[in-house]
Amino acid sequence: MAAVGNVFLRARGRTLTAFRPDAEYQWKGPFYFIQGADPQFGLMKAWTHGDTDNGDDEWGEEIKLAEQAVQAVNKLNPKPKFFVLCGDLVHGMPGTRWKKNQEQDLKNVLKNTDQDIPLVFVSGNHDIGNTPSRETIDDYCKNWGDDYFSFWVGGVFFLVLNSQLYFDSSKCPELRQAQDAWLDEQLAVAANQKCKHIIVFQHIPLFLSKPDEDDDYFNLEKSVRQEIMEKFHKAGIRAVFSGHYHRNAGGSYKGLEMVVSSAIGCQLGQDTHGLRVVIVTEEKVVHKYYSLTELGSHGIEKELLDMLAKQ
Repeated sequence: MAAVGNVFLRARGRTLTAFRPDAEYQWKGPFYFIQGADPQFGLMKAWTHGDTDNGDDEWGEEIKLAEQAVQAVNKLNPKPKFFVLCGDLVHGMPGTRWKKNQEQDLKNVLKNTDQDIPLVFVSGNHDIGNTPSRETIDDYCKNWGDDYFSFWVGGVFFLVLNSQLYFDSSKCPELRQAQDAWLDEQLAVAANQKCKHIIVFQHIPLFLSKPDEDDDYFNLEKSVRQEIMEKFHKAGIRAVFSGHYHRNAGGSYKGLEMVVSSAIGCQLGQDTHGLRVVIVTEEKVVHKYYSLTELGSHGIEKELLDMLAKQ
């Protein structure tokens, strides 16, 4: 059992040790959290050199961007309830040469996050492999905590899922089945507890803009997607937050919002390196993507802060 003091191993026993469920079942008023995605140490050089399999031997730029993200989060007042990173923590795939060094450098940066702001980690395809195995998932869990888990904050139920098991579980079908069974149990718990909202974090988006869009590297396959979307809709899930696309995108399915956030690290489109501020009120979930520079120098705009002040 990891010590509670280890900020990287707080997801244990399928829950987050940073929050006590019995103290968090009740709604206590509006709050907010910060979502980031894809710090992906090593991709910027690999992408620039056109060698995404082997060209990730430098990540100095990503270190600076991750430091900027941590500094921006630390300056926020009031403090966010938590800071979630939606996968692809580093670029190196399991077993590749630079992965351990990239992970250690990221940990060295993240250790400087304000100790009162819990870190929440989501597994991405680069963290556990495009086709994960029990071994790659075990290795991730030793480094970053459980690959899927749930937690409560102020009457809101959060689910962290391993989306790679939905993308390709051919090497570990039993783990996909275990997550499916666990998810059904969790949704039943949420229904009994009458939570204000249910919010999901996963790395790969269900879809990028339209629920019926064609299959793509950046979304989940149509038949799997449809099944999950319908399950989420029936459970009353409000929003799914993801990364993976390295661009901002999103859409909705029967009132379920799919929010795709661009990267802290390498950008593949026109967006800036950034973070998303997510405000949770009794009625709704409101969010805005900020560049790291904007959030670090100006903080959250008054209009969103005013939403937090309303009880």
